[in-house]
Amino acid sequence: MKCKEKYIQISMVIITLVMTVLRFLLNEKGRVNPDSIRYMRFAHVFPTIDNTTTPLGYPLSIKFITLFGFDEFWSSKVVGILAFIFIVFFAWKKNFYLRETIVTGALFSFLSIFAFTMSEPLILPFVFLFLYVSKQIIDGKLEKWKAVFYLSLLLIALYNIRYSALFFIGGTGLFGLIYLKRKYAAIFIISAAIGLVFVVLYKFLFIDYFNENYVQTFLEIGLHPTSQLLVELFQGLATSFNPFIHISDPGGGKINYAIYGIGVLNILLIIYLFIKNKLSEVESFFIFTGVFGIICSYFIQYFYSINPLDYRLIAPFSFPIWLVYFKKLFDIFEIKVYVIGILSIMSGMLFTWLSKGNYLENRKEIFHFLQSEKLDKVPLKFYTEDELNLDKIQVAELISTVNPEIRITFKPQDTLQKTTLTRYKVLQKIKIDKNKYQ
Repeated sequence: MKCKEKYIQISMVIITLVMTVLRFLLNEKGRVNPDSIRYMRFAHVFPTIDNTTTPLGYPLSIKFITLFGFDEFWSSKVVGILAFIFIVFFAWKKNFYLRETIVTGALFSFLSIFAFTMSEPLILPFVFLFLYVSKQIIDGKLEKWKAVFYLSLLLIALYNIRYSALFFIGGTGLFGLIYLKRKYAAIFIISAAIGLVFVVLYKFLFIDYFNENYVQTFLEIGLHPTSQLLVELFQGLATSFNPFIHISDPGGGKINYAIYGIGVLNILLIIYLFIKNKLSEVESFFIFTGVFGIICSYFIQYFYSINPLDYRLIAPFSFPIWLVYFKKLFDIFEIKVYVIGILSIMSGMLFTWLSKGNYLENRKEIFHFLQSEKLDKVPLKFYTEDELNLDKIQVAELISTVNPEIRITFKPQDTLQKTTLTRYKVLQKIKIDKNKYQ
């Protein structure tokens, strides 16, 4: 049985890696979005601080990989692949949730994340390290100031990759307060306090230095009505915890009933297993920080502008929940649980094939266009009337994979400049291969 399981694990890891590569190659713009433009541009112009909308961690990781000869786009893909490999390697080396990690990584939603040019692929290995160190502390294998040092360092590292890691800091401190009489409580509280001090210093010494209006720009009370946010929360949770498909049809339709239905049933199964099978203290911490992060992600939408909650935004917090969930399933069904990962990969293959585009062909078209216009190595602007019109932004996203030094502009007068492109200017000279599932 052990030998058979080993081959299953190796096969799943290899197939997951192959699917990760296919996931962005068989996408018309290589799995990038408007935020990806900012990340790649930041990495390209560093050490100039391009913006404070994002922490330094992810752009710097892209910048580091470019030192080995890759451009910013390919560097972002290397970061995602290395993140997955590191998680699996660390899980194997430390014998820490190895089975669960392999199945979770094979889920189509996480596979899609590792293929994305976004900061989530980078934060996941640090979340994994955070969970490991927390387990060591709760088990009493890591104590006193050494424990405080490692836990504080990880909380600070998480925040330097995504600002939402503030919820990990808060969850860690709150868990320590709830279990105040436990030996490890002081470690969690002190580490969280150190993390919060760093957040405050980061705000005053970094954000305010480069953008003193950041808070005023991004904080706005009453951004969205509760009725809208609750619907988005339901949809986000139902797709995030659907093990087979994480994207619903934005146009509606009966297929969404199946997608949301599977997700809801899985959430109910998760709750049932957690109630029926008593959670250990370590598992309780994993679930607590995950749920706390999801709850905070919901409430922050009332005064901080973020995209509707989905599998990507929830991923750092759903990750520990998936690990505990699969552990419970392995306790009951043993080796059969790998079927979930296999089915998820199969559904991912089907979805990727049905919605396929040709990134390499599109990249070639854009490269020749920019080169012929002598715009491949100069700062660019891309004009659009509305950033929410994803179809128009798509061209800018594709351009950013070749020339990352591009900015979105909403000023019509900018179109008079030669270095300002529009969707019309580009598409009248080239043809982009698009998938039919937008």
